[in-house]
Amino acid sequence: MSGYEVLVAENGEQAIELVHLHEPDLILLDLWLPGEMDGMSVCAQVRQWSQVPIIVVSARTDEKQKVQALDKGADDYLTKPFSNDELLARVRACLRRAMSVSEGPNVQQPEAITSEDGYVSIDLVRRLVRAGTQEMKLTPTEFELLHQLMLHAGRVMTHRALLRSVWGPEYGEETDYLRVYVRQLRLKIEKEPSQPKYILTEPGVGYVFLPQVIVAREDDMQSAVSTTTLLET
Repeated sequence: MSGYEVLVAENGEQAIELVHLHEPDLILLDLWLPGEMDGMSVCAQVRQWSQVPIIVVSARTDEKQKVQALDKGADDYLTKPFSNDELLARVRACLRRAMSVSEGPNVQQPEAITSEDGYVSIDLVRRLVRAGTQEMKLTPTEFELLHQLMLHAGRVMTHRALLRSVWGPEYGEETDYLRVYVRQLRLKIEKEPSQPKYILTEPGVGYVFLPQVIVAREDDMQSAVSTTTLLET
């Protein structure tokens, strides 16, 4: 992992401890860990208190395992064997997503977007999402997916367009990622997730944020820069 400061955990328990102590910028998480805590448990536990990007690495290729990892809060899933170049590309993509969320909108982007009925709102500066009166906790990937859908409200975004906008140009075919994350977003922002009103599916094409939105813009924008630390298990 040239160019990154890497911390290595020998088991799940140590991984949890290192995340608490060092607050890494990204976690590479192997699902098969020695000890009582496997990778799935680590992912679920970290997600209870941290939104740090998590890339799962595993020799398992079945879709059920991948969906389960994404459901637990992983941002990406990389199947072994893989090249160092592919791993670095995925790391860069995850860090870009996390950084874009932490920096807030740029000068071309709105400060906040709210559905016309006022029920769903996303504050791009403070990184807050509300559904009704409730503030919702979103991972960086969930946040950016909702941002893209609301930014293009009323327009169907294809699977490929969403994957490249949210995950990065390295992606385009991982439609199972979208299916998992859209389901998670619906659980968090829809009044009735099984009968969505805001995020709708266009079968075989993509997704659309259906209601009209109100866009708020301000001149003063702030950004933050931080060093990069990775945790590898």
